[in-house]
Amino acid sequence: MTATASPTEHPAAGRALTAVPPAHSPASGRVTVARSYRFEVVKLLSQWRVRLLLLACWVAPALFVAGVSAQSTLPTDTLFGRWMHATGWAGPLVTLGFAGTWALPLLTSVVAGDVFASEDRLGTWRHLLVAVRSPRRIFAAKASAGLTVVLLLVAGLAASSTAGGLLAIGDQPLVGLDGHLLAPGNAARTVLLAWICVLAPTLALAGIGFLGSVVLGRSPMGLLLPALVALAMQLAQMLPLPVAVRLALPGDAFLTWNGLFTAPAQLTPLLIGIVVSLLWAVTATALAYVLFLRRDFTNPADDVSARRAVTTAALPLAALLGVTVAVVAGTTTAAGSGIEQAKVEGALATEFAHLYRLQTGQLRRPAVTEVQLRTSAACAKGGVQDDARGPGNDWRCVVSWHLPGVTATGSAVYQLDITADGRFVADGDGPKEVNGYFLVRTSAGDAPNPLWQFDGDVDLLSASPNSPTP
Repeated sequence: MTATASPTEHPAAGRALTAVPPAHSPASGRVTVARSYRFEVVKLLSQWRVRLLLLACWVAPALFVAGVSAQSTLPTDTLFGRWMHATGWAGPLVTLGFAGTWALPLLTSVVAGDVFASEDRLGTWRHLLVAVRSPRRIFAAKASAGLTVVLLLVAGLAASSTAGGLLAIGDQPLVGLDGHLLAPGNAARTVLLAWICVLAPTLALAGIGFLGSVVLGRSPMGLLLPALVALAMQLAQMLPLPVAVRLALPGDAFLTWNGLFTAPAQLTPLLIGIVVSLLWAVTATALAYVLFLRRDFTNPADDVSARRAVTTAALPLAALLGVTVAVVAGTTTAAGSGIEQAKVEGALATEFAHLYRLQTGQLRRPAVTEVQLRTSAACAKGGVQDDARGPGNDWRCVVSWHLPGVTATGSAVYQLDITADGRFVADGDGPKEVNGYFLVRTSAGDAPNPLWQFDGDVDLLSASPNSPTP
């Protein structure tokens, strides 16, 4: 693979990469990966759209979280959105939910999806090869620079939204997805860990972006590929897929970080999602590297054919998906949708008990423990009383509990809307004095009754209490 162009054909690249005193050069005429990396980072940061994205990621989330926290209405349809008046740690989690759905795929497309294609549009490959003299070093520098900018964008989203939440509301305890309270220190560590976990699916999208940028060249489809793949995964996640297929998707970790906010934490789905995402990141980047080295840069008209794109890029990724589905199905308890009646009842009863204690404290009633409450739940779905399963908004549950010194059993009715990923929203349906809408006074001001509406999570991989032991 040779290049016949002179360095003078691209003065900027030639000066940036070759104007270094000989004493600092490890070999005559050789440009190291480190120098190429610095050059590529400077090129990326000199682009107005990248600078604009960096500014937006480091400023906009703080303004958004602070603004929403000051409003009377909250994004209750977003996970942790109903707690934005209560704690500053809810803001970065609301931002994380939005980022995993929309922001990170789009940001990755703009950076990783264009890092190689920009040279095709400008026709500067030959100039770059004359200066660097190694396609391998060029690929390493460009991929590293793209990942650096992507990580800066993610760090900006996390830091800005956290700062906005803490400044607007303060460092208050956070209510988890099973109703237990996380002290400020634990909330800080868990929020940080959640943002770190979503780096894995972000790297998977970056690898897909590199692959699209190499394979599709100057075509705009290369720029859109990570966003389109993320959109396809989001549509798939809405379907009642088997758990094994769901966990094998590279974007599943954008959702399974929710399991960090239960006690005990639902780590197995999250770890599977992280491993799968990293496998996709490594595979897609390796495919991009192989195709990049095979390209004839002396021929400006050389483009990867559609047949080669399918055989070298799409088929290996499809095979990886099939293998991961088989491995997950064979090594875990994944079966069906993972949403079963006994697991729904257990998750609802546990969360109700935690939130009942929270309500008791807010109303200044005598303290009671979960053990004393002996909370249980009986659920049915669409009229099915026994062995109900699957997502849907037709779950109806009756929660029962006992108070010390009271012979009567308390009960409350909930309507549940359970999505295919195991998240549910419980809506109180009486009695009004228990789970109806009314305001209670808290340290942060008046807030809705915590038993009125709340979010929860069903562990899709946990063993059902009614399952036979092996």
